[in-house]
Amino acid sequence: MIIRPTFALASLLLIGPFAQAEDNKITPTLESVDVSHQGTTQTITRGADRHATLPEMFQKTERGCPPFCVQPMQALPGVETIGELEVLDYLSRIHQGDASILVVDSRTPDWVMRGTIPGAVNIPWNRLNTDPSGSLQQAGEAEDLGQILTEQFGASQDPSNSQWQFNDAKTLVLFCNGIWCAQSTANLKTLAGLGYPVDKLKWYRGGMQDWLSVGLTAVKP
Repeated sequence: MIIRPTFALASLLLIGPFAQAEDNKITPTLESVDVSHQGTTQTITRGADRHATLPEMFQKTERGCPPFCVQPMQALPGVETIGELEVLDYLSRIHQGDASILVVDSRTPDWVMRGTIPGAVNIPWNRLNTDPSGSLQQAGEAEDLGQILTEQFGASQDPSNSQWQFNDAKTLVLFCNGIWCAQSTANLKTLAGLGYPVDKLKWYRGGMQDWLSVGLTAVKP
């Protein structure tokens, strides 16, 4: 049975203080967050259009599994699952000069072109992905992975034994399309398998679908 509000209740909802507010804060005390995106400052806010809807690509409720399977709440033991406010905090810290953090959009470029989180760096999941046996699929991928680990993630290799060192590696915040997207999950497993400290790996499970569902700013490259 569907319960609909009575006229009196509906009127109360319409004239309440939240309905009268012209702005739309992120939290009661947070109106916006400045982040660094491609060399410029971008301000993240929530949209004030009360009639806004999700983009069509995120309106589906049915997706084939595999590959679009619902992801667990914890990607890996020790990897923290975070939400929008934590992502905003990491982005703000980067904007304020903290170079020890990197927010990574794990999606392929065709998805990123439709919009991404301001301040995120796109490193497509298949540049880090390994096959089910745990080995890189092609020699070129190993070189690509090594370049990403050193130049973007801050890891290094011990010249004596070629083992990866992560003492100075960045804290990575990974996301993809949403709770039905396994791309960032795959990357977390790959990185942990290489020895990346799990306490330096963070997972924004909700991804772009949750980000857009609460009206937060997205940007196109």
